[in-house]
Parts: sequence; structure tokens; C-alpha cells
Amino acid sequence: MAIAVITRIAAGNAIAIDFIGKWSYYNTLFQQKWAYFVIKYFFKRKALNDLLAWHNSSTRKPLVIRGARQVGKTSLVRSFATKIKCRFMELNLERPSHASIFKSGMSVNEVVDRALLECRTPTGDDPLLLFIDEIQEVPEAVAMLRFFYEERPDIHLIAAGSLLEVALSAAAISFPVGRVEFLYMRPMNFAEFLHAAGDSSLRDALHTIPAPLYAHDLLLKRFNQYALIGGMPEAVTRYVSTGGNLDAVNQVYADLFTAFRDDIPKYGRNETMRRVLLHTLESAPYKAGSRITFQGFGGSNYRSREAGEALRTLERAMLLELVYPTTALDVPLMPNQRKAPRLHFLDVGLANHQAGLQSNLVGIQDLSDVYRGRLIEQVIGQELKASVTRNNFQLCFWVRDKALAQAELDFVLTTELGVVPVEAKSGAAGKLRSLHQFVRLSNVPIAVRLYAGVPASHDVTFEGVSYRLINIPYYASSLIPEYLKVLAGR
Repeated sequence: MAIAVITRIAAGNAIAIDFIGKWSYYNTLFQQKWAYFVIKYFFKRKALNDLLAWHNSSTRKPLVIRGARQVGKTSLVRSFATKIKCRFMELNLERPSHASIFKSGMSVNEVVDRALLECRTPTGDDPLLLFIDEIQEVPEAVAMLRFFYEERPDIHLIAAGSLLEVALSAAAISFPVGRVEFLYMRPMNFAEFLHAAGDSSLRDALHTIPAPLYAHDLLLKRFNQYALIGGMPEAVTRYVSTGGNLDAVNQVYADLFTAFRDDIPKYGRNETMRRVLLHTLESAPYKAGSRITFQGFGGSNYRSREAGEALRTLERAMLLELVYPTTALDVPLMPNQRKAPRLHFLDVGLANHQAGLQSNLVGIQDLSDVYRGRLIEQVIGQELKASVTRNNFQLCFWVRDKALAQAELDFVLTTELGVVPVEAKSGAAGKLRSLHQFVRLSNVPIAVRLYAGVPASHDVTFEGVSYRLINIPYYASSLIPEYLKVLAGR
């Protein structure tokens, strides 16, 4: 399986195909290592298109890639460097020799010249692509981004770091306003998962709006696999290169979570705070997709202030997100931070591993039946977040806290067609009571149901109010705007 998969992945790369073609032994250690290499460095991330657009922009600024540890920031930049004509220079500021370049008080031109010598970057006429990794380690490097923008616009500069938000907050520094732009990296989405698995034809079917009926069952099956494995690049790579070995995937997640634990001393300012942070990190996967209260979070005795500070710190590290509800029926959909938020963890596969849910997902037919529907809200939220890379898109859901008429709607989105309510639930349309209530109160003409069925749309009348219900399969949740354009008028 591994060779067949990596041959499809490497299509278009003559060197990789030729190399793979010389080997006829299956399931050897070498084959797995080669598969691992090809998958890791040749699968395509959606953000690569954003980097190409940034590279070609006449208004280009230094680009800062923000994202949690191990979501693929460094691999993305290295892959991007192979796609363009450039001289590539990479600095990692965790290395003392690289960090010292920015601590020496030199001008921006002197920094560039010193870095060229340090990295032995060849001279030439091709533009210089400078990648500064782990930039949070040296505040002087963050401050110097302004001077790269003002004095050396010829340099294509990308910066990244795994603890950017936390480190900058602790050091009371910030990125120069108006002198940089941002790109947000998250775990791989479903389309990227398909590409990594070599399912390019299935990925094309996914991006056909609406998805063809002949591909529906297989897309749903693959999406259920994605909901099990998640989108952390290392885990996906291991899953594909070992032919679907869950033990190998679990080892990746165990190592990754250990690394997250080891980062806790970098977050907490004292031992008490570090204990709260560790408890919060270990409890968060169990709460993925559910509303939480800060007081006593995770069955602890911690007060609301302590748990709240820990959760917000982990949110700045992009390990989780606190999604607050809105009671608004029209734009702007202002979140109400006095109400209990819903917790979304970094990655559904990592949450499954830590919470021990994997055995419940093998062979599952409908994700809305798992874990009281919380899993599907987690994975759909992850898909929606991954669909937006150039701003820190905030999820939102709707609640109605009225006596005898309480309701909670999974998501509300602001689209070109206005506010669109979204419910993730299979079954008859008559069971979508929260969705019906929102439509009745807001009078919006269109609503979306995400479910395990095929793409469809039809008119619904509830308590005298009519609207168009767009039924979209779970696997196409990141394509809601595209489906609305096609199905809303049918």
C-alpha cells in the first residue's frame, strides 16, 4: 500500500517516481522511511497558495506565520522555497550562532550580510527568501521586521515560531503595526488529508460542487477516517506511510502531547500557575466540542480566575479555542463573553487519542452519534478554522436563554448572503428545532444542515415561516460558501 500511495503523491516529481520505481520490495523498513519522507515533503498544503500570492504581490510585507507547535509551519516554508526561483536562507533563533546575529546591534544590512556568511548562502541575481524560525526567542529580531520592510523590501522575509503569542505577551513586545502581515497555520484539513493519502481523484470530487453521488460514500468513509486520525501532519504522515497503523499514529500523538507538557514552564510565571496550566492542558481534550465553566474546570478545585487564565494562555499558544456564543440574529455577531464558551481543541485526532475515543470511532457510520454530538462540532469547527488562513477567523454559535424556550445552534456564519445558521445533525428536518427557532426569530431565507446524507436543498416551513434548507455532507463543511452559491437558488 505504501508504495502505491507515495507513487500517486509524488506524481509530477520525476526524481521521486524514478527512485520509487527502482524498488520492488514491499513493507520493508526502508520503504516505510522513504514513504514517510515523500509524504512529508511532497504533499501540498492550502497555505502554499497563500505564500505564492504573497511572493508575487507588489505590496508584500514581511510575513509572520502563526500556529501551534507541529502544525507544519517549517515544512511549509521549505516546500515553498522549492516552488519559486530564489536563494533560500534559513535561520533558527534557537541556535546561539543565529540568535547572536540579531543581538549584536547591527543595522539591517549588516544583519543580512552576516547571515549570508553564517549560512554560506551563494550570491546571485535571484531574490533572497529569508526564513527566520523560532523568532520569539529573540525580541530584537521581532523589532527588526520593521526595518526589513522599510529598508530591504527586496528581501522576501518569512518569520515563524511555535510559541509566538505566549512569548511576545510575556516579554511585553509586539509586531510592528502596519509593517508585517500574517498567515495562520492549523492542522491539515480534509482536502489536505486526501492529498497526503494519495486520493487526488477523491479530492477533486470533494471540490466539485455539489459532490458527485458516485463519490459520496467513499468521501464520507474517508472523512470518518480523518475524524479519527486528525490533521496533525506528523500523525497523517505516519498513518499513510505505515498503511493505517493506529499504534504508530498513537506514538506520534503521545510524543506530541509530551512536548506540549514540556512547554508548560514557558507559559507559567510561577509553580502554581504551571500546575494549573498542566491540569488544564490534560483536561481540555475531554471537553472538546462541549461548553465549559471555568470554576472547577476538569473536576478540579481551581477557581474561575485561575482556570480562566490558564485556558486563555493555552488559547494564545493556539492549543485550543474558547468559542463564545452570541444572542444576535444579524450582523455583527458579537460574542457574549459572560456566557459559557464551547471549547475547541487544536486537533480532533489528538483529542481522540488523549480522551480514549478511538475505539468508538472505528467503523462509525454517522459522527453525530458519537460522544453526544460533541465530536462532530469539534471536527467541523476545525474544518471551518482551517479554511481561513489570512486572518484569525473566530468561530461563533448561537444561544437563546429564554425560559421554556432554550435553544443552542452549532454555528452561525457571516457570508456574502448574510447571516447563515448551521446545524450539524442527521435525521429528519423536523428535529432541527434550534435551527427552526433561529430562522423564525431572524427571518433569514437560508439555513444549512451538515449531515451524513447527500447534497440537496429544499424548502421548509416551520410555524408559518418558510426558508431554504441547504443540506451539505459533513465532509464538505469547509466549502459552505461554495455550496450556498450553487444550491441556494435551486
